[in-house]
Formats: sequence, structure tokens, C-alpha cells
Amino acid sequence: MWEADMLWELALGALVVVLGIVIWSIKRHRDPELAMAHECNEPLHELLPSVSGLTHAALVEGNAVELLENGDFFDALFEEIGAARLSVHFETFLWKEGRLGARLAAALAERARAGVQVRVLLDARGCSGMGEAADRLMAAAGCRIVRYHAPRLRNLGMLNRRDHRKACIADGRVALVGGHCIVDHWLYEGMKGGPPFRDIGLRLRGPGVHAVQSAFSENWVAECGELFVGEDVFPRLAPAGDVMLHVARAKPERAAPAVKILHHLVLCMARERLWIQNPYFLPQKKAVHALAAAVKRGVDVRVMVPSAQASDMPVVQHAAHHNFEALLAAGVRIFEYPHTLLHQKVMTMDGRWCAIGSSNFDDRSFEINDEITLGLLDAGLARRLEAIFERDMRECQELDLATWRQRGPGHRLLDAAANLLREQL
Repeated sequence: MWEADMLWELALGALVVVLGIVIWSIKRHRDPELAMAHECNEPLHELLPSVSGLTHAALVEGNAVELLENGDFFDALFEEIGAARLSVHFETFLWKEGRLGARLAAALAERARAGVQVRVLLDARGCSGMGEAADRLMAAAGCRIVRYHAPRLRNLGMLNRRDHRKACIADGRVALVGGHCIVDHWLYEGMKGGPPFRDIGLRLRGPGVHAVQSAFSENWVAECGELFVGEDVFPRLAPAGDVMLHVARAKPERAAPAVKILHHLVLCMARERLWIQNPYFLPQKKAVHALAAAVKRGVDVRVMVPSAQASDMPVVQHAAHHNFEALLAAGVRIFEYPHTLLHQKVMTMDGRWCAIGSSNFDDRSFEINDEITLGLLDAGLARRLEAIFERDMRECQELDLATWRQRGPGHRLLDAAANLLREQL
């Protein structure tokens, strides 16, 4: 009897191991190779078709893009929701009960009562604290609310995969994308309890809106099966400006996610300047080497992050510290913003191209979460974002390699311990 029990336990253990390998093999993909700098000598505009193609997208011409800093994003958001006559699609990762959430729920409910199709897509875990009042108000008005990967048995294997996108599409004609969450920490009116978080988003008009609408539809259809069609949601869009863009958001099985490919390609393509602002900067070892290689070929590489004291997740900053010595030794300039959470996810390259979206520069955004990042070819936008970087830089502390090497053993131990959790942070 004992031997039979032992055999049964061994068989069950073997089955668990086999199933684990099967699941791992389904999700596994080869990392994109970054040793390609010698292949990127063509002008930037000639490489963009390769960038868009490799990120499972297409270049879209004829767009108008308006940068929205801090509270200006919410001014634009409520303006577009209020002006919508046919449809409003809203998607967010984080919604907490408060003044901002109450105002948004009221705005969406008002449009639904006016006969506008209102679809609200919420990350189930991140929006669990939105409050029953907001939920009831929108539902009673006719808003359709869907929660992404709600805690149900059928989602058991997907609960760690989050919808980190933040987007709003009004009438299929204008889209807002960025990093702003529906939390009072992002408010810029009557803020209490410390400085509001800093963030950057954009308002998009033109044919590129369809790509953002497509990203929204991806998770909407996956959760509730509804296909929305017609002029109310995908109207014919005439050119609205001169900005060429592409949207990185796809995450195919057994292939590297588009946002990861985009962020890594940029490290290899830069020839003059590569400036990055990101709240959670945890590049993989290959990316650290690619950043070092960029400096070696003469690129001015700068990275700006919030300090651990200013961050909403200090453990992430300590995990990021694990790479700082190698980056500083390679010549990468690192700046820490000390006043509040610097939440914008922005890259500028060579003063001509820039990227804005929801993606952090870490394994969770690149490998697990659903994200959206817009790559934009426009010198005016890139120059304005560089000016923002330079303005913020004046308030930062630039890290020095010699000083960094002298940090205490407690700090080093915390950095190393936090780095062990990097894939889930």
C-alpha cells in the first residue's frame, strides 16, 4: 500500500512538472537580438517602415498630435467626452474612489443618458477600489462596464496579466493616450497631501485613431465577445496633420511583444540623442549593454526616474538601482526627480522621433501587461519633449559614479533583494 501511494505521488508530481513545462513552452519566446547597431546606419525616416513592421503595425500618415502635460490631460478628456455624440470608449488600469473618479463617472453617465454608446473597460484588480457609487451610476445610466480578467475560475491562469493601457476614444475620431490614472494623486486642482504626480499624454486626430480604437477592441472582444462596427466607432478619417505614427501594442503568442521590440530597437537606432523619462526603469541585461553601446558610438543617453523617496513604489526604484552602476560606468547619465512621482513614459530620439504611451521600461510591461505606445515622427513634438526633459532636469539630482559606488551595504542589499523580484514588479 505504501509503495502504491508513493508511486501515485511520484506520478502526480511528474504530471505537475510536465504541465508546468507545457505552460512555460506556450508562453516562451526568443528575446529580440540587440547586437544590430551596425545594421541601423540608414536615416531614421528610412528605418521607420522596419520599426513599424517589426512591431506588428503600420505607419500611418496625416495625424495631428497635441501633447498634454499634467492636468491638461483631464481638461481634454472631459472636453472630448462631453462633445461625443455617437460613442465613447474608455479604458484604464487604475481607478480609485475620489473626486476625479466621481467626476468621470458622472461625465460618462451623462453621455450614456443622452444616447451615446459608452463602453468602459477596466482592469479588474486595478479598478477594484473605484467605489460602488461610481459603478452604480454608470450602469444605471446605460454604460456598459467590462472588467478585464476578473477573478473567476476561467481566468485563473490570467490573473497576473493586467490591462495597463489608458485610453479614451470619442466618436472614433479623437483619441487620448498616456499614463494618467483615475486617482486623485493625478489631480491638479485643490490637491492635498503633497504635490500631484507628473505625467504626459496626448490627443490624437487623424487616421491613427483607428489603431487606438483597434487596441481597445482587442480586450473588449476578448472579455465580452461584442464586435462594434460602423461609422459610430470606425468612421472614415481624413488627414488632420503632418505627423506620421505607428502604434505598438500587439503581444503575439511565442513572439516578443511589440512594446518590447520598439523600446529595444530604439536603443540600437539612436545616433545623436536618446532621452528617456520613465517611472519604472528596469532594463534587461541585453538592454543595458545596448545602452552602453549607444554611448560608445557617441549617443547622448540620458535617463530620468523618480527618486525612491518620491516614487509610489520605492521597491521598484531599488530594483532599478541594481543596474545603475553599470549604466553610469558606461557613460549613461541618470537623473532622479525628487519632488513627486514622475510618471510619464516618454522617449525622444535624435530630436526627430518620440514615443508616448502606457509602457514602463520593465519586464512586467514588456512581457506580462497589455500596453500601448505611440511612435511619432515629428521634430516639433520631439523638441518639445526634449525641452520638458531639460526643464525637469534642472530639478533633478544627477547621479555620480564615484558617489554611487560609495552607497552603504544596507542600500546595496536592498537593491539586490528588490532585483530578485524584477519580473513581477
